[in-house]
Amino acid sequence: MSANLQPDPTAIGNLSTPPFAVLPDPATLFAARAARLRAYAAVSPMAAYLSFVAGLVDAQAAIVPSLPPVNGPNAEAVERASGFGMPPLDRPGLKLDDTLEATLDALFDASARLAMPQEAEAALTRVRLADGTERAQMVRDVLAHDLPMETLAEHVYVASALQVHFARLAAGLDAKKLVPVGDGVCPACGGPPVASLIVEWPNAHGNRFCACSLCSTLWNYVRIRCCSCGSTKGIGYQEIEGSPGTIKAETCDECRTYVKVMYQNKDVAIEPMADDIGSLGLDLMMREGPYRRAAFNAFLLGY
Repeated sequence: MSANLQPDPTAIGNLSTPPFAVLPDPATLFAARAARLRAYAAVSPMAAYLSFVAGLVDAQAAIVPSLPPVNGPNAEAVERASGFGMPPLDRPGLKLDDTLEATLDALFDASARLAMPQEAEAALTRVRLADGTERAQMVRDVLAHDLPMETLAEHVYVASALQVHFARLAAGLDAKKLVPVGDGVCPACGGPPVASLIVEWPNAHGNRFCACSLCSTLWNYVRIRCCSCGSTKGIGYQEIEGSPGTIKAETCDECRTYVKVMYQNKDVAIEPMADDIGSLGLDLMMREGPYRRAAFNAFLLGY
């Protein structure tokens, strides 16, 4: 059951100058995400799936220290991207180079140690045996969000490796050189948000940040504005009745979509990717209404 809410006004009080972008730290990102997933698994009817995803995220964390260095864009490419209002990490132009191949292999090897359903194990075997051409196509599919239904499970493993690869690439950027590139678009890699966060940081009191679904970069975004189309008209909020009010669906009557907004200022343990999965009940509720989900989460493919 839902509760329809009016847009809550931006809190007025402490003035702050929030950074435009906050880059991910791959050394801690995935461990924190896995811990949050396990917290959900302890109390959720989706415990089996949440535990499986937590294991995949553990695998992501485990491979980071041993991966070869990533080759990010040079200074000239970053300046050119900034000048044209483009993200410096080129998603469409990504090549299956040695580092990405090593990341894929490491993630597949680490995932093979997990306890998993037979179907997931079979999918992992198939993706491990895929040749370079097949892997390159799956990488393109994930980055384009064009995923064949019959191979969704294989693509989840590829997406997991790509999250590691792009988080490492984003971590090497200079956050001060990132510029806005459009509504619902990560300024680092061009990915869509998985959710947005209301934060309470020393330099960001009640400010909102979108969280990239691929590289995990956070970027400052105006509150009460659609994260998909940028409209400020017809913005509303829905949540499951009786919920603690920390996760809501921000709806837009202009584009008829929603993206979750998460109040990290009320629950500091919120991690956008993990909490998006853990709050799947809200998505199931929203299916009954006129709004479609605009956010992307590789671990919710098929839902």
